[in-house]
Amino acid sequence: MKKVFKNLTALFVLALLSVGNIYAQNKHFTTSGTVEFEKSANMYALLRKEINKDNETYMANVYDAYKRNNPQFKKLKSTLTFGDNKTLFTPIPEENNPQYWGNRAIVGQNNTVFTDLSASKTISQKKVFEETFLVKDSTRQIKWKITNETRNIAGFECRRANAVIMDSIYVVAFYTDEIAVSGGPESFSGLPGMILGVALPHDNITWFATKVTDTSIPAASLNAPAKGKSVDRKTFVNTVKGAMKDWGEYAQGVLKAVML
Repeated sequence: MKKVFKNLTALFVLALLSVGNIYAQNKHFTTSGTVEFEKSANMYALLRKEINKDNETYMANVYDAYKRNNPQFKKLKSTLTFGDNKTLFTPIPEENNPQYWGNRAIVGQNNTVFTDLSASKTISQKKVFEETFLVKDSTRQIKWKITNETRNIAGFECRRANAVIMDSIYVVAFYTDEIAVSGGPESFSGLPGMILGVALPHDNITWFATKVTDTSIPAASLNAPAKGKSVDRKTFVNTVKGAMKDWGEYAQGVLKAVML
């Protein structure tokens, strides 16, 4: 009887393995297409952070007026085109001019980012006030910690990963291995699949995919941006810091926004 039971168990395990192999063989992995992203900034939270004991009388009134006349979340659109293990992240310009508080650097879209994942190279067009830079360098190396938490984004089962970038920015990302390209919005990459969601919890900013289109992408549509002053990442950071050396905390916010 024990022998029969062991044989049945072995057959059951083999059957499960066979089903798993068939599923893996038939599962479709996307390698080219487009991802539509929505960036969301919690303007109420961001504005509230700017109130302190030195300005609370004035800023409290500004905050209340903003809440009466503006929605809590500012929404921005962008696309990520991918194919041949390359990605091109492109912001979509806003239809209307943003309000003053919407002009804070972190809530804008300042970067057009081309990434060649096979070569570990990136070319980013970054707009800093009236000047445009073309930052050419290696891809950012992010030490991701993958967790067991999952979330469905744009119809894809995604797994959560956490990291810290630029020494102090806590990042939460969600990626899917059903899209076999290790890219993502802005300069976020390096996970075993496409990043479809990013959150900066302490900065009240998120990017989430709203739609993924699986389609063949012509090589010509994945051209890197070409306009701007050509610099490497270190030179760019030093240039921006030098230009805003007397700007205090505001300068840090600008630098954070353009280095994402």
